[in-house]
Amino acid sequence: MNESSPIRRETAREVRTADPVPTAPVRRRRKFGRWMLALLILGGAGAVAHRTYDARQKPAEETAQAPGPGGHGRGGRPAEMKQAVGIAPVVAGDMPVVLQGLGTVTPLATVSIRSQISGYLTKIGFREGQMVKEGDFLAQIDPRPYEALLAQYQGQLARDQALLQNSKLDLQRYQTLNRQDSISKQNVDTQAALVKQNEGTVAADQALVDQQKLNLTYARIVSPVEGRVGLRQVDLGNYITAGSTNIVVVTQLRPISVVFVLPEDDVARVMRRVREGAKLTVRAFDRSDQHEIATGRLDTVDNQIDTTTGTVKLRAMFENEDETLFPNQFVNARLTVETIRNAPLVPNAAILRGTPGTYVYLMDGDEKVTVRPIKTGETDGVNTVVLSGLQPGDRVVTDGTDRLREGAPVRVVGQATSPQATSPQATGPAAGAPGATLPATPAAGAPADTGSTQSGQERRGRRRPAQ
Repeated sequence: MNESSPIRRETAREVRTADPVPTAPVRRRRKFGRWMLALLILGGAGAVAHRTYDARQKPAEETAQAPGPGGHGRGGRPAEMKQAVGIAPVVAGDMPVVLQGLGTVTPLATVSIRSQISGYLTKIGFREGQMVKEGDFLAQIDPRPYEALLAQYQGQLARDQALLQNSKLDLQRYQTLNRQDSISKQNVDTQAALVKQNEGTVAADQALVDQQKLNLTYARIVSPVEGRVGLRQVDLGNYITAGSTNIVVVTQLRPISVVFVLPEDDVARVMRRVREGAKLTVRAFDRSDQHEIATGRLDTVDNQIDTTTGTVKLRAMFENEDETLFPNQFVNARLTVETIRNAPLVPNAAILRGTPGTYVYLMDGDEKVTVRPIKTGETDGVNTVVLSGLQPGDRVVTDGTDRLREGAPVRVVGQATSPQATSPQATGPAAGAPGATLPATPAAGAPADTGSTQSGQERRGRRRPAQ
């Protein structure tokens, strides 16, 4: 078709134009609408949450504004609930200063019985586990070989003694002839030398005789110490070799000692008391450190400190009449160095540690408490000596300190008896002692308490009967 051809409009396709692109104002209007919708939704959710919160808080405020044991709130404000607490008084008492260390029961004598001669074991004179005294018969070695040797040496001794006697008589004759000028001086000197020679032979023979007598003594074995006989280590009829065969072990049990260790920092205190001539008491407890076994006294202190452990060894003596201490037994030794007299004592349950340092809650009147920082000294596990901050007669809180703060109102629901210093025979915190259970951590607003260990369930269980 050329340009001059007529165009057929009825068959021509119409070109469809694209949609017009929205302008910038239209896009901004749509984005603004979406933000408004989101804000309306958030606002509605906030209004619903606020009404729900108000509905829940209103019954609690009505309960708090209701009159209770402490009276109405002042100025329309709810009254503060009083914390139920238990208290104990601070009293003056004696506090023993006790040093504790690990020890081992060590016998004063442990003897391994061995024969000093060789021979066959012909007799046993002890029973295993028997208590023997010094000099008691234990065993017998066959003495017949030594008896024969003794007879032989005794015969040699008799012969040499006769030769010596004869040489002495000849010397006397030579000396008489020499005075009469009937014999030369040389013969006299020779005879004198022969006498000296025979005297030496007799002395040697006498030594051999004494040696065989001693061997016969060794053939009969006796106990060198008093103690208990152990298990037999050789049977009857065996050949015993001198100095190498163990027959039995005898261990001394009464008295007996305990060797224990203390840190080098405590040496000066102990030595000061030793130089003063004090008889220091040592108590031995079992492995669990719960039951006292025996009571003795300090005997001596070692002369040097172990540089590898920084400890020093001490030996304590025990009579052990009932044989409660057994050799090589591990024990816990407690050395009572001194006793602090008439010191203010406070139960350990009342002592807290936090931001003020070491402190207690002190009763300020009958319905308030105050925080009182204190300095502590020696403790026995139940009570502690107060160096400063408290006086005998003060009352401290021992139970219910978890929600206390300075000036908090309280109500006393229980008062413990006066604390007493633990005696040297005490083994730990006594059952039912004041403050046997430590209080829990105080709430916000009170000094942090790092010494409380009681669970919340136990606290709720104690407060429920009081309410």
